[in-house]
Amino acid sequence: MLSTPDHAGHRSRLRTRLLGDADGLADYELVEYLLALAIPRRDTKPLAKALLREFGSFAQLIGADPDSLRRIDGMGDGAIAALKIVRATSLRMLKGEFCERPLLSSWDALLDWLRADMAPIEVERVRVLYLNSRNMLIRDEVASEGSIDQSAIYVREVVKRALELGASAIILVHNHPSGNPEPSRQDIAITRDIAEVAGKLGIVLHDHIIIGGSGHRSLRAMGLL
Repeated sequence: MLSTPDHAGHRSRLRTRLLGDADGLADYELVEYLLALAIPRRDTKPLAKALLREFGSFAQLIGADPDSLRRIDGMGDGAIAALKIVRATSLRMLKGEFCERPLLSSWDALLDWLRADMAPIEVERVRVLYLNSRNMLIRDEVASEGSIDQSAIYVREVVKRALELGASAIILVHNHPSGNPEPSRQDIAITRDIAEVAGKLGIVLHDHIIIGGSGHRSLRAMGLL
């Protein structure tokens, strides 16, 4: 007769707690159960704890790129996918809070989504949100992706794309992988250049938002735009 693995009873108790009071679960227990869905025959508690030690927090773990996760012993594609579906689902839910409404009236929800999506990224990425005349999102596009400390924004390309999409307004967003969201002189200069060129064509630059691990900065709120 086959014996039941020791972790099977623990996993059953974990499932009962998850269905009853998920808020009471520790971060490692959430990760443990997620991994158990992908690796059912393994005791996933040690792996869950190792992952959290390596990446520092639940949010950083969920936001980690697949290559970084794959370097951890025991993390195959199935286990990585289990973590990635949490991130994808969370972002989808956050985006649902604003994508069907004018962005300017859903500003807090927009910032929550941007922070969740961009703060964990380890390279600098610039994206542009293109809006229609009612300030509803037409398109969300990555304009450029650079090295770990720099990424170019091309004024002409941003404005050209806005015209192609028939956008009435745009919002610039980019992340600082260093974690510090304070704008650089280059950030300020390029923002003003885009605002000037776009403005001449009837396109409003509502804001330039910089995302860092320690928070975000709005150039509009800082009086720099």
